[in-house]
Amino acid sequence: MPRLQVAKRNGGKAVRRGKTGSLGLLRVRSLPGDATRGTLIAGGTVISCSLGRSGITSRKREGDGASPRGVFRLRGGFYRPDRFPVRPVSALPLRATRRDDGWCDAPQDRRYNRPIRLPSDTASAERLWRDDGLYDLVIDLDYNRGPIRPGRGSAIFLHIARSGYRPTEGCVALKPADLLRLLRRLGPRTRMKIGR
Repeated sequence: MPRLQVAKRNGGKAVRRGKTGSLGLLRVRSLPGDATRGTLIAGGTVISCSLGRSGITSRKREGDGASPRGVFRLRGGFYRPDRFPVRPVSALPLRATRRDDGWCDAPQDRRYNRPIRLPSDTASAERLWRDDGLYDLVIDLDYNRGPIRPGRGSAIFLHIARSGYRPTEGCVALKPADLLRLLRRLGPRTRMKIGR
């Protein structure tokens, strides 16, 4: 995995290179004729992306494989410290993923659509420390997070794409190098608009 533009250590403090957090709105649209592939427009930059296996929907449900239509803030994210020994550069809050990190996808559980520790005896959860590399770098898109509505979908992220931009389970995914470059330009005021 490429290591582009990561923070340098200086006396235990991260020092950022260049300007970060300058984008206000990211626009995500599906491609004509292929609802599972799309473009993410960041300022004047157009980036290929993959979308949910069921395209984009206004009526998102748990397990439907669709990316939710709407405008979402970027809450922050996670990165694999064994793949990124130094925290990637971003104005967004990022923390190192732990091997026992998960994300609750059980609508009946009180922790639904929230990070949890694994293993869980009471709830099913998506594992954030994955062998396939998709979650080596993850941004939480703030979908269904306040208020959380059981069954309306969970774990909607911006993350690393599969080879060939194969569809996601409802997330937006980019090539690793594209995600790292984009991350430098994201901040607390950045929003992502999925769909037209």
